[in-house]
Amino acid sequence: MRFDTESSKAQLKSWFDQQSILNQDRYNSHLYSNSEWNVLNNVEIPATYDDKSPMVDGREVLQAFFDFSLEHDPRFFAFGEDVGKIGDVNQAFAGLQAKHGESRVIDTGIRESTIIGQGIGAALRGLRPIAEIQYLDYLLYGIQMLSDDLACLQYRTKGGQKSPLIVRTRGHRLEGVWHAGSPMGMILSTLRGMIVCVPRNMTQAAGMYNTLLKSDEPGIVIECLNGYRLKEKMPSNLGQYTVAMGKPEILREGTHLTIVTYGSMCRIVMDAAAELAEIGIDLEVIDVQTLLPFDVHGIIGESIKKTNRVIFADEDVPGGASAFMLQQVLENQNVFKYLDSEPQTLAAKDHRTAYSSDGDYFSKPSIEDVIEKVYSIMNEADPKKYPSI
Repeated sequence: MRFDTESSKAQLKSWFDQQSILNQDRYNSHLYSNSEWNVLNNVEIPATYDDKSPMVDGREVLQAFFDFSLEHDPRFFAFGEDVGKIGDVNQAFAGLQAKHGESRVIDTGIRESTIIGQGIGAALRGLRPIAEIQYLDYLLYGIQMLSDDLACLQYRTKGGQKSPLIVRTRGHRLEGVWHAGSPMGMILSTLRGMIVCVPRNMTQAAGMYNTLLKSDEPGIVIECLNGYRLKEKMPSNLGQYTVAMGKPEILREGTHLTIVTYGSMCRIVMDAAAELAEIGIDLEVIDVQTLLPFDVHGIIGESIKKTNRVIFADEDVPGGASAFMLQQVLENQNVFKYLDSEPQTLAAKDHRTAYSSDGDYFSKPSIEDVIEKVYSIMNEADPKKYPSI
C-alpha cells in the first residue's frame, strides 16, 4: 500500500492546529476578561461641554465625578491615606467624607499592602472600591499583592473569580525624590492582567474611572501629580462620559514625525511641537491613554505610515515604558518597512528624580530635549534643510 505523504502531512497539520487552539484555551486564556463587561466592549461616550461649562482646577473635575459616583452607586467607596478627613493630599475628595459618611470615604493607616488587600477582598464580594496609593513611588509596597493576588486572579481561575478593584495613584513629574517617580516598566512587567491607565489630565482620568466602573476588570489609574491645579473645562455630562481603553488619541496632526507619549509628557511634547512648527517641522503627537491594553486599533502604525519617523517618549527610566511602546508597535503593527529613520526613544535619566525645579529639568525630558531629539532626526533626513546646530 502506497503511503500518501501529502495527505498525512495535511492530517498532522490539522491535528496540530486543533491542539494549538485547545492549548491556548487550556494554558493562556483569561488573562483579561472575556465577558461582555470587559473594557474593550465599553461604548465610548465623549465628554461634552456647553456655554455654562466653567473653567476649574483639574482636581475639581475629579471631585465632581467622585461625588456623582458616591451619590449614584451604593457599591462605590474610596479609602486610603488621608482620603477622608482632608479629602486626599490633592483635594479630589475634599468635603466628600462629610457629605457621604465615614463608611464611604475612609482614612487608613500608612500600610499600602493592607490597603490593596482590603480592596481586593471588597471587590471580590461585589463592591466597587477605589484603593488609593498616595504616590506612585509607594506602589512598590503593594506590588507583591497586586501582582500575585489581583493581576493574575482571572487567569488563575480561568475567569471564575473577578476582583475589579480600581487602584488610584499619582506620579510622574513634580520636583521630588520620592513623590515624582514614574516606574512604569515595573508596572508593565508585574501587573499584566490589570488595565493600566495613564491620563494626561483630570478630565481624561474621570472618564477612565467611569469606564473601569462599568467593567469587570481590575485597573490602575495614574494621575499627573502636577495637573491638579491646572485649569480644565468642567464637562456637562459628568458621570456619563467614558474613555475608550486601548485607543490612542491624536492630539496634533502632522506630517514629518510621530511622537508617542502619555501623561505629563503630553504637555511637554505639545509645547515642543509648537516651537518646532516655527522652523518648519510638523509633528504628529499621540497620547496612548492606556498602556495595557495598548493601541488595539493600530492608530500609531497608521500615523507612522504617514510620517515615516517615530519617537516614543515618557518619564520612566531608559528601557522602561518607552521601550515597551516601541516593541509593541514594531512587532505588532508591521511598521518597520515604512520607517525612513531609526525609531528612537526619549526617557528620563537612570536615577531617581533630583530635587527642586532644576532637578526636575535635568532628570526628566524637557521641551528642549524633545526639540533636540526631533531636530537631530530631521537633520539626518535632510541636512540641507535642517543643518547641524
